[in-house]
Formats: sequence, C-alpha cells, structure tokens
Amino acid sequence: MEPKDNKHENYEILNLIGYGLSKFNDDFIKEFGFKTKISFYKYCVANNISETVGTIKNRMDLFDPFFSNNERKGWWQKGNIYIHRKHLIDSLFGDENVKGYANIVKLYLKENYKVKELYIEVTPIIKSRFKKLQETGLEAEFYFMNNFNSIETFKNGLLEDARLFGDGYDFQINVNNSLYLAEVKGIRANKGKFRMTENEFNKALEYKNDYIITLVLNLNDSPTFLTIENPAYNLKFKREERLSKPIVEYHLISDIY
Repeated sequence: MEPKDNKHENYEILNLIGYGLSKFNDDFIKEFGFKTKISFYKYCVANNISETVGTIKNRMDLFDPFFSNNERKGWWQKGNIYIHRKHLIDSLFGDENVKGYANIVKLYLKENYKVKELYIEVTPIIKSRFKKLQETGLEAEFYFMNNFNSIETFKNGLLEDARLFGDGYDFQINVNNSLYLAEVKGIRANKGKFRMTENEFNKALEYKNDYIITLVLNLNDSPTFLTIENPAYNLKFKREERLSKPIVEYHLISDIY
C-alpha cells in the first residue's frame, strides 16, 4: 500500500470528527466538555489533529450535506463525491448515540494522539469495529458495494457478498447470463501497488477473464475505479513466501460430560 498523501494527513480522525460535528451538532462537543465549536476546533489544533481550526470546520462542511437535521448546506455543490466516507462510518458506528460515538472518537484520540484525561467506556464489539475502521480494504469494499453499477462490466448486475467465505474473491456479480468474481483492492492515492494472496491468485488462474481485480483509486479524495480482467495473465507478479506466525491453540485436558 502506498503511504498517505501529506494533504490527507490524519484522514481517519478528521472524518470521525467531521461526521460527529455534522450528525450531532453541539451535543457532540459537549461530550468533550466544550460549549462552542470554536473551542473544540482549538482543542483539535492543540492536540495536533489539524494545523488550523479551518481544517476541522471544512471536514464538518464535507459531511453536512448528508445530514438534513443540522440545517447547514456545507459543501452541497460537491454532490455525493464524499458520501463513501459517511457510508463507511455508518456501517461501523451508525447506530451509536452521541455519547457512544464520542467515546469512539475519544478512543481514537487516546490510542493515536496520546490525549490524556479522557474517560472512555466502549464495549468489546465497538473496539473490534474500531480496529476495522483503519483498514483501507474495508473502505474500498463499501465504496464498491454502493457504486459497482457504474462499472460497465457489472452494470445492472446482482451483487452477492462472498467476503466471509475467504475463497479468493470478495463479490460475485451476476450480469444477465454472465458471472464475474470481483476482488476489491483500495489505494489511497491515484496510483500504487497491491498484492494478491495465493488463494486469490489461484482463483484468478481458474476463472481467467471472469475474475476481475477492481481497484478503488484515490480513496483519500474522490475515488475512481480501475478494473483488470484476468490479472494473473495481464499483470506481472513476483511470488514471495512469508513465514507464518506459529499457531497457538488451547486443548481441553478432559472430556466434557
């Protein structure tokens, strides 16, 4: 995966904060002990989340068009360019109330910015979702799920989610009498490299032109698709073997009866 652009430094936390400010308004900043947004903005600058208060406000403006309850237009002229960011956060934390959501942001600040004096109370499943937040692959997959019909090959297709099966592809798309397997890879910049697992590569060898790598490029800004049919044939890969970590198991000593 390519390193992040400096332009998009602190990408995840800025999105989390912008989402919280837009969805919950002043109730969000009250969870941090502030009465005004400008005070909260300055708090973010003081903790190196952004260089200026304008950066925080801009991230709120980005999310504002997607929350009609806040009565702010924000960056309405951008249309749905950035809605994939909302979809990702919705999928992980969309059911949280303001207190629960603020605790997620506090957890991020504590673990990544060493912000002290934050009382945090989150459930184990929220911690698990929190770990998923920073995975580029998950963000790319949600973008694909919401926009795959814009790809000519998959247009008017029926999407079936195969991610839980771990069988070398993420989705099956049925288009008329054709069937395609799509493996989705996310790249934050406009270009970059990706890798395939042995399982994915073997599946690509088996299905040839019906196996399509779908790259979601420029995730940090305005994503675009790039599809590659039969990647095992059309791209050059170098095979690398990595020593797996030892597997530790705990075996019960006596029978259960």
